[in-house]
Amino acid sequence: MDSVTVLTAGHVNWDVTLRVDRLPEPDGEASIRSQRQSGGGSAANVAAALAGLDVDAGLIGSVGDDDNGLLARRELEDAGVSIGGVRVIDGADTAVKYLLVDESGEVAILGNDGVNEAVTPADLEPARIRAADHVHLTGQRPNTAAAIARLASEADVPVSFDPGRRLADRDYGEALSLADIIFLTDREATALFEAESIDPAADEQIVVVTCGADGAEAYTPDGEFVHEGFDVEPVDTAGAGDAFAAGFLATWIEDAAIDRALAYGNACGALTAGRDGARSAPTAAAVEDVLSRRT
Repeated sequence: MDSVTVLTAGHVNWDVTLRVDRLPEPDGEASIRSQRQSGGGSAANVAAALAGLDVDAGLIGSVGDDDNGLLARRELEDAGVSIGGVRVIDGADTAVKYLLVDESGEVAILGNDGVNEAVTPADLEPARIRAADHVHLTGQRPNTAAAIARLASEADVPVSFDPGRRLADRDYGEALSLADIIFLTDREATALFEAESIDPAADEQIVVVTCGADGAEAYTPDGEFVHEGFDVEPVDTAGAGDAFAAGFLATWIEDAAIDRALAYGNACGALTAGRDGARSAPTAAAVEDVLSRRT
């Protein structure tokens, strides 16, 4: 079993991206300008982005044995991601997400879950989790997220968690409590801080909050850090948050410098938002070019 620097866990999807003139309102209609297909899913996106940044990345997730599942796995392998932890479910459909992207880069998503949450605690391979240098969780079954976090924590493997859009609908309490780093949008962070669900000063956690075009902030036991982000003409914001997480982790794992990790993550997110598709994360060279122009 290959060991990796970062092992991600969560959804593996197939994305159909439709560029439209506007996001339709109820009873409204929009015109499709273009269509493209590629792999998606937060866990898969982060793994692919890490591989593009020259970080050894592996993945825990599930796909069907259909054509979309084959394409998703092939694309990940081509990106350099280790997919030994990806289950292929016989006779099942891979999750497909339809992303509507308007001319300003804003995104709306339609989709079916398919078998992107077929991994249960009983399906986990503890040795694979313990062999990683870092485990990154994304949205998935709460009990599976908790089980992975427990296995990693017991082996002193740092854990990060980006619960995603369904945070309000699911009980991720145990996984959140075990995470060393939590990634949230500004909306999600406001809800959790107000509910006192997280407290970096008390829990010794790092809470990273992305604020879209306004950059990102990190709340740590050592204080608050802010990076204002980079100016970019948005083309497609899908996957920008996953690219941010990959960039942050790639830097934090190397030297644990929060300020540089925020800058690197913001550069990755901005470059991704300026391109088509959730799998358009940049290379390490492209990120360093953006950072060098800022200094």
